[in-house]
Parts: sequence; structure tokens; C-alpha cells
Amino acid sequence: MKKIGIILLLFISTNLIAQNNFNDETEIIKLIKSNWEKNNKGKIDVRLMSEDGYYAFNSSGGLMVYDKNPNIKKNEWDVVNLTPKHIKVVSLVPGKAAVAMYYSEGSMTPKGSAAVPHYMTRVSETFIKEKGKWVMKTAHYSPISGGSGTSQIGPKSMDNK
Repeated sequence: MKKIGIILLLFISTNLIAQNNFNDETEIIKLIKSNWEKNNKGKIDVRLMSEDGYYAFNSSGGLMVYDKNPNIKKNEWDVVNLTPKHIKVVSLVPGKAAVAMYYSEGSMTPKGSAAVPHYMTRVSETFIKEKGKWVMKTAHYSPISGGSGTSQIGPKSMDNK
């Protein structure tokens, strides 16, 4: 009887973890797609970053950047038409932390920067839950061979904190 109870507990726990992983994946994929639809329409970045700061390697090829107030100054574009493709989400701590990996393709002209007619990057973004919402904590964007990263210069590098 004790063995049956342990097996049943393991089965239920495994199913709950799998359900949480599925929820994380579903929520983050929906968030990424929704954010880029809104970004493309409004030409201003609607993504939420961690209130504790945000670290990134931008696709322009510069040094790591850190922004301690990432939700104040947002990316803006004169033209933006980017589409996330082949999104894969890996839950690290179910309901609390996950990594999304995908491709971003399209074209853009960041405000004050040169046009990027063939933007094509690999994306890795780390999401954490803050106040019940998924927000980005880190990101890494790197151009795909034959494509280009952004032409804009990001916020100050780690060396200039």
C-alpha cells in the first residue's frame, strides 16, 4: 500500500511539473508574439524588462549592455516589421523562470539610425516572473549568416555602469 501511495505521488508530481512547463511555454510564446505585433504597429518597444535591471548582448555586435531602468527609455523605430519564428521555450523553474529561443526576421529603421532591410537574428531571452507577469532579465541577439543585426547603438556597456 505504501508503494502505491509513493508511485501515485510521483505520478501526480510529474504531471503537475509537466503542466507548469506547458503553461510557461504557452504563456511566453503568446507574450513574444503579442509584443512583436504591438511593436510593429506602434513602432515603440512594449516589452517589459525586469525592474531590477536588464542585461543584453545586442545584435549590433557591441559589448554587453546593462540598463538599470529598462522600462523608462524604450526602443523606437521609424519603420519596424519583425516576426518571431520557431519559438522554443525551456522552463528552468516552472512558473518562475524560463528561456525562450527563436529567430527574428524582417526589416527595421531604428529612430536616428540606418535602415536594416534584412534583419535576421538568433534570439535567446531569459524571462522571470515579477508581480505575476513574465518580464525579460537577459537577452542575446546575434545575426544569422546572410542577415544583419540592428544598426543602433545600445545603452552604455557594462564598463560604463
